[in-house]
Amino acid sequence: MKKNSLLIVDDHRLFRDGLRLILRDAESLEIAGECNNGREALEFLQKQTVDIVLLDIAMPRLNGIETAHRIRQLNKATKILALSMHAEQQFVRNMFKAGVSGYMLKAGAAEELLTALQTIIAGNVYTSQKITNMVFEDYFARSGENCARGFDALSSREREVLQLIAEGNHTKAIASICGISPSTVDVHKKRVMDKLEIDNVADLTKFAIRQGIAFL
Repeated sequence: MKKNSLLIVDDHRLFRDGLRLILRDAESLEIAGECNNGREALEFLQKQTVDIVLLDIAMPRLNGIETAHRIRQLNKATKILALSMHAEQQFVRNMFKAGVSGYMLKAGAAEELLTALQTIIAGNVYTSQKITNMVFEDYFARSGENCARGFDALSSREREVLQLIAEGNHTKAIASICGISPSTVDVHKKRVMDKLEIDNVADLTKFAIRQGIAFL
């Protein structure tokens, strides 16, 4: 039997240890690696292909939403199962827009994880049983909308810079993290503010938290 390779991406070591315990007896799965955040995951996936990524949402420097977008750009065949403590509509909606195959709550990981993995391996969509019908219906009601403002108006780099701003990083630090010049950071910051019609960092931070871009 061919085993499906799996990458665990979560910034909490104890939670990663728990996932390994749950998966250790799954004959159809093998853990290819573990990463502490989205940036490490993308570096890993540029060197090695996996079948499935278990992806946390609330991670510093590069959140799960943006990481999912970039994983899909690297390899559309890779399936992503989002793991989160958050059941709010915007988190579920933005993760599915990013291209995940499933969304489950961390609270149900022990009972649901293997079922969720089997579901997405079979090519189906999985959502945690604890996510309300309202959240699920809201995503599909909005999935066809072409939003000209807000989250959907931002580019991948702009969302990345927004997260780093919301986490309290200054221009030089953001430039170093992203591998771009400070002046380019300033350009992205201005574009973000223009698109969102927000003129201060405090409100940018509030927007980022509401949309699941940053977690403070």
